Amino acid sequence: MFDNNLSRRTLVTGAMTTATIAVAPASAQVASRHQSRVVPPAPTKDGKTTLDPDRALRLLEDGNAAFLRSEILNPDISPQRRLELARYQAPFVAYVSCSDSRVPPELLFGRGLGELFIVRNAGNTVDTVAKGSIEFAVAVLGVPLIVVMGHEACGAVKAAMDVVSKNARFPGAIGTMVEPIIPAVLEARGITGDATEAAIRQNVRRTVRNLREDSDPLLMKPLAEGKLMIVGAYYELGTGRVDFFDRS
Repeated sequence: MFDNNLSRRTLVTGAMTTATIAVAPASAQVASRHQSRVVPPAPTKDGKTTLDPDRALRLLEDGNAAFLRSEILNPDISPQRRLELARYQAPFVAYVSCSDSRVPPELLFGRGLGELFIVRNAGNTVDTVAKGSIEFAVAVLGVPLIVVMGHEACGAVKAAMDVVSKNARFPGAIGTMVEPIIPAVLEARGITGDATEAAIRQNVRRTVRNLREDSDPLLMKPLAEGKLMIVGAYYELGTGRVDFFDRS
């Protein structure tokens, strides 16, 4: 006997399959129109980037603009590229970022393997280990640009604000971790606008200033020669926009 229920299920399933087949090619065409191949900057003979500070920053700005357009950027992750990077690396920026899972630098700028030398920890602070990593990137790998990026709704900065305003205490090493952020929170008091954003940006400014003014000659010399730039940045979680500031 003919099963009406089965018949209806078959018709619905078939219709959905047909619709999927009909829609898929159009979706693929839309995606293909928004895809761009990302070519890593060619290195010099000694395996360092050929970019100067301004061009390096422009690559990041252009990449974030593509991210905001939802353009699909395709960095080279081929076996050939991986074998090439097994021999050397030539990143064009040392990127100091928060360890927050919502802040992936490569995705924000559409860059690929071997291009960003990333230092990440909560609150994007720079301790001895982070500073040594940055100095290595500049002195050994030849990066022309350092970016220190904070982000909207940073939990580490909010924790430091609670220490200041509520005398909050945190378990484990969390309290010690946010201590370096407290001076920025104090400096940000009185700044108009959103208090959390003001503290986050001030935390970035303090780190940038420290790198510019209180660093080893490994950083100070290329800075004085114009071969290195250190800038701050602020990432808006909701929009995806990266605002580069404190460029002087």
